Amino acid sequence: MEIRPEFLALVLACAAVTALPRVLPLVALSRLALPRWLLEWLRHVPVAVLSALLAIELLSSGRAGLPAIAAAFAVAFLTRSLLGTAVAGVAVFWWLG
Repeated sequence: MEIRPEFLALVLACAAVTALPRVLPLVALSRLALPRWLLEWLRHVPVAVLSALLAIELLSSGRAGLPAIAAAFAVAFLTRSLLGTAVAGVAVFWWLG
């Protein structure tokens, strides 16, 4: 199989555009001593992102979205198992979907 130079350049450019915004902040922030208030604030970012994704799912999915999320939250609360949470949510979504 032949790879044309334009296609290879496009793939490499897409990889750079995808990787650079993720790598540069990590490299820059690893050398800085961040203030405590900023570290406390950054601690809440994953929860905010997850909440935004769940809100989108709740507003756009059919009848399976809310029960799947409820099952995942229940398993997460009771077991604190990431694998169990994911399996429960996907299973309920698949079963009702």
